[in-house]
Amino acid sequence: MTLPTTSASESMQQEQPAQQSNKPKQLQRKHDRLITRDMALVMLATFCFMSSNMLANPIVAGYAESLGASGMLMGVVAGSMSFISLFCRPIAGNLSDRTSKRTLVTAGTVLYFTAGLLYYFANSPIMLIMARVINGVGFACCSVCLATWMSLLLPIRHMGAGMGLYGTMNALAMAVGPALGIRAQKYIGYRLTFLSSLILAAIMLIATLMVKNGGQPVRKKQPSTTENPSLAVDIDGSIDGSAGATKKHHLSIRSILEPRVVPLSLTFMMFAIAYFANQSFIMNYVEARHLPVSADLFFMFYAVTLLVLRMVLRDLFDSKGFRSWLTLCSLGMLAMLACMTFLFNDWMLLLAAFFTAVGYGLMSSVTQAQAVVIAGRERSGIANSTYYAGIDLGMSVGPFVGGLVYGRLPVVWFYPVFMLTVPVAWLIYWLCVRRVSR
Repeated sequence: MTLPTTSASESMQQEQPAQQSNKPKQLQRKHDRLITRDMALVMLATFCFMSSNMLANPIVAGYAESLGASGMLMGVVAGSMSFISLFCRPIAGNLSDRTSKRTLVTAGTVLYFTAGLLYYFANSPIMLIMARVINGVGFACCSVCLATWMSLLLPIRHMGAGMGLYGTMNALAMAVGPALGIRAQKYIGYRLTFLSSLILAAIMLIATLMVKNGGQPVRKKQPSTTENPSLAVDIDGSIDGSAGATKKHHLSIRSILEPRVVPLSLTFMMFAIAYFANQSFIMNYVEARHLPVSADLFFMFYAVTLLVLRMVLRDLFDSKGFRSWLTLCSLGMLAMLACMTFLFNDWMLLLAAFFTAVGYGLMSSVTQAQAVVIAGRERSGIANSTYYAGIDLGMSVGPFVGGLVYGRLPVVWFYPVFMLTVPVAWLIYWLCVRRVSR
C-alpha cells in the first residue's frame, strides 16, 4: 500500500494562492502608510527650500535701506518676490500637472542659486529687485511642484492628515527661516547671511534627487477611449486623433487656475496679509516702541507651538469641517494681533506667537488640504498654485500695506489696523467658500 504523494508543482500551486492573498495585503498596507521614505524626503526638501527663502523676509528691507533705498522702495523690494511669484505660479501649476516634478524643482533651484549670488553682490536697490524677481520665479516653481509632488504620494484617505504634516514643514520653515535670518544678520551681516542660505537650497536639491518617485504627471482618460482608441481625450480637453498626433491645448482660466479654489485662496490671503505684515515689520515695531523683547523669539516659539498643535490635531483635519477651523483660526489671529498691540515683554511676545500658530499656522494646512480635495488629484498642481496665489498676495500686499500704516499712522495702531482682515475673510467665506467647502 502506497501513500498518496503530492508533487512539487501541486504543492507550489497550493502555496501560491496564500502568497497571492498575502501580497496584496502587504502592498496595500505599504501604500496606505501615512509617512513613506519619498514623502519624508519631499517634506525635508520643502522645509529647507522654504527656510532659505523666508530667511530673507525680515532683513531684506533693512538690506535695501543700507543700500540707500527710501521707505517706499524698501516696501517694493520686500514685496517684489511675492508679486512676481503670483504671476508665475499659475504657469508653474499647469506645468507641474504635465511634466516631472523633479525637473521643475531642479530648474527652480538653479534660479534660486542665481538670485542668491545677486543678493551677495548687490550694490544698489535695483540689483536687489532683480534678485527678488529671479527668486520669485524659482519660488513659484519649487513651492507648487513640491506641494503637488506630496499630494501625489499620499493615499486619498490620508490627504487631510498628510497635507497637514506637509503644511507643518511649510509653516515651520516660515517661522524658522526668519528667526535664522534675524540672528545671522546680527553676527555675519547681510551679504553672508544671504550666501549662507544657499546651503539650505543645496540640501533641498539633494533630497529631491533621492526621491524614487519622480512625480510624473497624472493623466486621466475618459472611459469612452477604451471603446474608441482612435480618439483620446485627456484631462484638459485635448484631443489626440492618433498615436502620433499632436495634442491641441486651449488656453483658458481652468488651465492656469482652479476656480473652485479661488474663494479659499482669497479667504486665506486675509490671514497671510496680517501674518506677513508682522513678519516684515516686527523688528521695526519693537525698535520704534523701545520694547525690551527679542523679536527672533517670536518665530522660534511659533515654530515649536505649530509643530505640537499639528501633531496633536492631525486626525481632526479629515473630520472637522472648514467652517469650524475658520472659526478657531479667526479667534487665534485676533488674539495674536491684540497681544502685539499691548506687547510689553517677552512673555507677551511668546503668547502672541502661540496665537499665531493657532491662527495663521493651522489655517495654512486646512486651506491647502481642502483645495486638493475640492479640485481632485489630477488637478492638484493647479489647485496648489491657486492656493499659493493667496500666500503670494499676502506676502506682497501685507508688507506694502504695513509700510503705509507704519509710515503714516502712530506705531501703536499698526496691529489694530490688521484686525480688519478677519471680518473680510469671513465675508469672503459667506459669499463664496461655503458653496464648495465641506
